[in-house]
Amino acid sequence: MTPATLLAAGLATGLAAEEKSATVTDWGGRIGWLVGLALFVALVYWLMREGWKWRATLQGDLPELPARPSATTTLDRGGKPPLPGVPEDPGEARLAMTGRYHGSTTAGQWLDRIVAHGLGTRSRAELTLTDAGLDVVRPGARDFFVPAARLRGARLDKGIAGKVLAEGGLLVVTWAHGDKLIDSGFRSDRAAEHTEWVAVLNSMIEASTTEGAER
Repeated sequence: MTPATLLAAGLATGLAAEEKSATVTDWGGRIGWLVGLALFVALVYWLMREGWKWRATLQGDLPELPARPSATTTLDRGGKPPLPGVPEDPGEARLAMTGRYHGSTTAGQWLDRIVAHGLGTRSRAELTLTDAGLDVVRPGARDFFVPAARLRGARLDKGIAGKVLAEGGLLVVTWAHGDKLIDSGFRSDRAAEHTEWVAVLNSMIEASTTEGAER
């Protein structure tokens, strides 16, 4: 081999050794970067959790949610009378649906999420509509019931706080609770059902309003 070839080979070997050395010495930097990233994610999570708790505190004046009719009898409620506006007999189901509950917001303000009383928790949901109202059963989360007298409207929409779907992909039910109007978003496992739910709910509300006006 010529001196030039030997020199080139020596340089190549030296460069390879330096690359290996750099790879080894880089581990400290990489570990530090990963630790920093983990701390940043933990900080973001903590801030989100604190924001959630702060929002729940601000909404502390929201009344407790009504229980379904089967849970409002005098016996079940420890001798207390049934809740106002919630009949003891829910009647036969008009509609039933399985799907997902995507959250609730102040009516007309789709980014103003409501988290008090578990309303901010997304979950699976089983909806049943009767003459008594709308029963929302949520496996793994808190159930709630909307008496028929408190239903204010239903529509198709595409989004609610933190969730955006295709146009008409969300069933939004507006209802009154305390002195607040609330929009709650649901998505059926069979989205074609949404249209029927909107029609039946609005028909119920219109009939109830007309009946109340005649009295």
